[in-house]
Amino acid sequence: MNRKKINGNNLLLLITIALFVLMYAAGCIVYGSKGFANLQSFLNILINNAGLICVTCGMTCVMLTGGIDISVGSLIAMDCMFLAVGMETWKMGSQVLMFLVLVIGVVFGLVQGFCIAYLDIQPFIVTMAGMFFARGMTAMICTQQVSIVSDKFFTGLSSMKFSLPFGGYVNKKGILQMPYVRITVIVAIIVVVLIFLMLKYTRFGRSLYAVGGNQQSAALMGLNVKKTKLKAYVLSSFLTSIGGICFCLNTMAGTTTQATGLEMDAISSAVIGGTLLTGGVGNVVGSLFGVLINGTISTLVKTNGKLISSWSNIVTAILLCFFIVLQSVFAKVKEKK
Repeated sequence: MNRKKINGNNLLLLITIALFVLMYAAGCIVYGSKGFANLQSFLNILINNAGLICVTCGMTCVMLTGGIDISVGSLIAMDCMFLAVGMETWKMGSQVLMFLVLVIGVVFGLVQGFCIAYLDIQPFIVTMAGMFFARGMTAMICTQQVSIVSDKFFTGLSSMKFSLPFGGYVNKKGILQMPYVRITVIVAIIVVVLIFLMLKYTRFGRSLYAVGGNQQSAALMGLNVKKTKLKAYVLSSFLTSIGGICFCLNTMAGTTTQATGLEMDAISSAVIGGTLLTGGVGNVVGSLFGVLINGTISTLVKTNGKLISSWSNIVTAILLCFFIVLQSVFAKVKEKK
């Protein structure tokens, strides 16, 4: 059974990577004259979606158990507002606030995970309540947009650039520009690597796959199913809070409408990346490429200039349906075998 899951996982991963390569190559050919082929265009996709990458890694872990978490977007909004108001109104240090945001993420995950794992309440219902709670708390903290300008440490992190020694290009003014990444990208890549290693080489990672594959079999194997689910939701909210800090570093503001719909972006990225909605199959590398695919679609629509932004949602919906159908076919084939 495990061998079939691994093979299926690799198959879905390869399809996702191939789709991204084809899509990006097509973009380079069609919009190469508009700068899409520049390395910085690719790095900008990573910069703009660094927070989403962290969130999707957590979402992948939850979905591996057969669960779902639709509270992540609202939690990010609450984190950003907490950081913004904390620095600008409460005059607290950004280091302390970032630590508190991570603590909030852990507590948030503990509450949701306990309700789902030990009280046996449906994940959708619990996380929907969490979504309303976090969005409401965001408005309780402040109803206005708050821009972060006073904290030198946080603004310094936001403006920090790490230039690459290759991939330079000459801009329209004839100036040589070297590609760069922000610290948020480095954080996101570290998260992907750590979660990949955790899923592949640790007992907890294997437990996530086992619980999502078959809870009864996992229990018979001696795994604590409830504890595993609890840890999955704690990890998801913790990674969401890391993503919230990255999100805030990109936007440098807190608003009540921030990250609206981001939970759908995370779920669609995980599904496009090969994570089964029923659990048991998935990989954060695939989820990363799922984010890149969504980011590439949005960038292509913006580069075109003549298409409205809704086209990116339409294309994402089509891809999502394609991968859901593909997953269904894969599940049927696995059952026959």
